[in-house]
Amino acid sequence: MILEKLKQFRALQIFVIYTRYLLGGAFVFASLVKIQGQRFMTDISELNSAPLKSPVHLFETLYQSGLYWNFIGWAQLVSAFLLMTQRLSFLGALSFLVLILNIVFITLSYGFGNTNYITVMMLLANLMLIVWEWKNLKVLFNIWDGDYSTKSDFENLKIWEICGMVLFVFTIILRELLLLSPSLFYMLVWLFGCILIGLVFLIIGIKTSNKKT
Repeated sequence: MILEKLKQFRALQIFVIYTRYLLGGAFVFASLVKIQGQRFMTDISELNSAPLKSPVHLFETLYQSGLYWNFIGWAQLVSAFLLMTQRLSFLGALSFLVLILNIVFITLSYGFGNTNYITVMMLLANLMLIVWEWKNLKVLFNIWDGDYSTKSDFENLKIWEICGMVLFVFTIILRELLLLSPSLFYMLVWLFGCILIGLVFLIIGIKTSNKKT
């Protein structure tokens, strides 16, 4: 099968691993403001003049719901955690699918402009992750063919789980700092910190894999 041949390329394996980090990190970043019961859009000066079917009214309505706002945040955080663990990535991808589908239709319905492209790309990336582990779908349909191995030895390296948890915690810490004191400095620290962490673990992962082979 074509997919099985593609999964033998290490470059694609790395791409999938880091796509999980990227999507998960985006949800961690977006979830904390909801969990803490804060507004996603701090500038609501346009609330009175903007039409009802506008992003500012949508976010304000969700924010005012209270418990539902918190629930969305926790759902995003759990989905991100599952995705970034790598070991539970398929469960994370399925839960992410439910959430990102909802977000895509919201952005398309409320005129989010260029944000539409971002959410659609996130949806496509998530679908790619699900297809990558398509064998796990057989469990849902009670189909047994004696083979449920969905990840290569390289993908199963413990180092990717450690990297995921480091990125998960690092993103939470920096997001908390940004909520307490919004600044370009903390944003840059988070961005370049994630890149540095990703590169360090990538080098370690490749070296670990080469030693085993």
